[in-house]
Formats: sequence, structure tokens, C-alpha cells
Amino acid sequence: MTISFMPAGVCSRRISVGAENGKITEAEVVGGCSGSLEGICKLLVGMSVEEAISRLSGIECGERGTSCPDQLALAMQQLLKELE
Repeated sequence: MTISFMPAGVCSRRISVGAENGKITEAEVVGGCSGSLEGICKLLVGMSVEEAISRLSGIECGERGTSCPDQLALAMQQLLKELE
């Protein structure tokens, strides 16, 4: 299953993340720091959704109180809810 997520409070404009059998199969962030986010997305493929959420949740960008990786964790939390 793949979902599309609209992030808030960050430079990225859209996040897509997919998983099968509890493992991330794909991740894409549109907007934001493209090189860094593309690298993060490639590292996530094959990782368990729970582990990725644990690693990315709470990361902040400046004084925003969130970041693109934190928003990616929120997208994966939404994905988990939809998989239930």
C-alpha cells in the first residue's frame, strides 16, 4: 500500500511512502532539500516502518518544531493506521 501525505510547516510539498509486510518499499519527498531527502528515502527502503518512525520522529529544522524527516515519520504513522 502506498499513501500520499501533505506535510505541514516544512519546505517539502508532498510525501509518498509505501510498505508491504511491515517493510518500506518506496519513499519520495517532493520539495525540500532534494539531495538529502532522496538519500534518506533510499536508505529507508527495506527498513521496518516502526524502525523508520523511531529514527525520524522528533527531528527539528531550525525553530520550526518539525522537519521533513519528522513529517516523513508522520506519513509513515498514517500508513500504519491504514494498514490496520
